[in-house]
Amino acid sequence: MPNPMFNESTMSGGSNGWPASAPSTQTPMTDGPVSPWQRDTMTVGGTISATAVLFVLLLSSAAFGWISTEAIDFEQATGISIPTMAWVGLGVGFVAVIALYFKPHLARILGPIYALAQGFFVGALSKAYETFYEGIVVQAAAATISVFFVMLVLYKTGIIKVTDKFRRVIIGATLGIMLLYGVSFLIMLVGGDVSFLRSPSLLGIGFSLLVCGIAAMNLALDFDLIDRGVERGAPKAYEWYAAFGLMVTIIWLYMEMLRLLAKLRAR
Repeated sequence: MPNPMFNESTMSGGSNGWPASAPSTQTPMTDGPVSPWQRDTMTVGGTISATAVLFVLLLSSAAFGWISTEAIDFEQATGISIPTMAWVGLGVGFVAVIALYFKPHLARILGPIYALAQGFFVGALSKAYETFYEGIVVQAAAATISVFFVMLVLYKTGIIKVTDKFRRVIIGATLGIMLLYGVSFLIMLVGGDVSFLRSPSLLGIGFSLLVCGIAAMNLALDFDLIDRGVERGAPKAYEWYAAFGLMVTIIWLYMEMLRLLAKLRAR
């Protein structure tokens, strides 16, 4: 799931249960002691640590999801049995994202819940893809990691600049993709199908490339969000909120990489 709900309005302070940000990352000139409110502000290092914790939980849960998913050999083909718990995890993860939008100060609690729930689903689905396309999980993981570091370099060197226009375009495109996926899910429930979403046709592959590109651009928004939080002296607990948003984007990118590679290998 992409992350348009994770935005800088939350760190502006005074809304959705989030405390006001400190006015500056600079320690004020004072003869008295520095208050905890002034001292405990968001840092890049703290955000990296929070992200690392969430990904350890995610990967641990994904391992259980992988083990719990069984490949079934039939006479003519191979099937896959995804455990019900994986779908429960997907639902819990979705609820955690919605809850975090309204209660961002609970990111330290909701982040691990999301990582564990979504991790089980990601592990189960990865096993399903691996059953039909051997080696695809390693390829998707390597592609995701590569895109992450490329986007980080492009952002840090200023080749990609996150302007207000850039932010509006990417968030708008992300919401459009979310809407399309939502509509396709409803169509599927009534027995229909939006074929190009899973088709290995040129249209289907082109769409997956576009979505992977939008997901990659969301990484730039996440990096910018972290920088803005540090610059504005956001509360230290905001590190978990930013880490949550970064994890959501990376999971989305990985899932889209799986979909794209599956289409390419099915041709």
